[in-house]
Amino acid sequence: MIHIFTALIPIFSLIMIGYFLKKIKFPSSEFWPQADKLTYYILMPSLLIYKLSTANLSSTNSTYFILTALITIFIVWIILIVLNRYLGFDNAAFTSIVQGGIRFNTYVFLALADSIFGNEGLVFAALLLMFVIPFINVLCISTFALYVNESRLTFMDLIKSIVSNPLIVACFIGGMINYIDFGVPIIIEKILSIISSAALPLGLLSVGFGLVIKEINDSKNEIFHANFSKLVLSPLIMYAVALLFQLDSQMIAILIIFAVLPTAPSSFVLARQLGGDVKLMSSIITLQTLLSVAFIIVVLNYFI
Repeated sequence: MIHIFTALIPIFSLIMIGYFLKKIKFPSSEFWPQADKLTYYILMPSLLIYKLSTANLSSTNSTYFILTALITIFIVWIILIVLNRYLGFDNAAFTSIVQGGIRFNTYVFLALADSIFGNEGLVFAALLLMFVIPFINVLCISTFALYVNESRLTFMDLIKSIVSNPLIVACFIGGMINYIDFGVPIIIEKILSIISSAALPLGLLSVGFGLVIKEINDSKNEIFHANFSKLVLSPLIMYAVALLFQLDSQMIAILIIFAVLPTAPSSFVLARQLGGDVKLMSSIITLQTLLSVAFIIVVLNYFI
């Protein structure tokens, strides 16, 4: 149990430090949105390119590993749609429930994979990102198109949002460098290494900045279904599918951790842009971030 807390405490402490800095407005309220952009467009892509380009992928059999995640996400999405036919959630609220049920926080995922499994875990996490990010984007945008009239996003807009995602582009570049066995100049490699070392700390601080505890509202039914889908239903389905594909213990552990991650702060942005329930989305993000600590501890205790 000690090694579990040793892995988790630094990660979630950084999140809470980020929230504390937000409350005291240090260094300023304008700083953190810009820091988040720096992390998203520069630091995190540098980390992914560096790790994937220098990793040993020759022995990595990731097909069923990736399929397990995609199948699980799709099943949860279908269950939520079927459930909505019986419970009849408000359409805008339902889009927030879906985002809360299937999206994940990239920064927390990479930080956990690195802290618990080291470089190999980080590589597996990066490989997963390359496939699940576009897949989840397709499902979320489809949900908005089906349930919210204000959504006017075209298919080309969807494709553009995927191919311009810096994390997906970085995974592709790093993977291609590794695949063609291109020798990255040592100076470039050192620069990427130094830049990437700042990615996870600043990313976790930004997660803390995004918490808005005072906006947790009274939509208890909607919040419950989003959290139950993400923190209970998703890991159970993930585990069942992983056993079906006979994945090894490390792959299963990474996938179960992935399943209980809190939803992405970017869910709020999508809800605001496409007519979702912004206040509900904010509540789901905050509560999941807080609740996920307990669920991750349980997962690590049983699977590590």
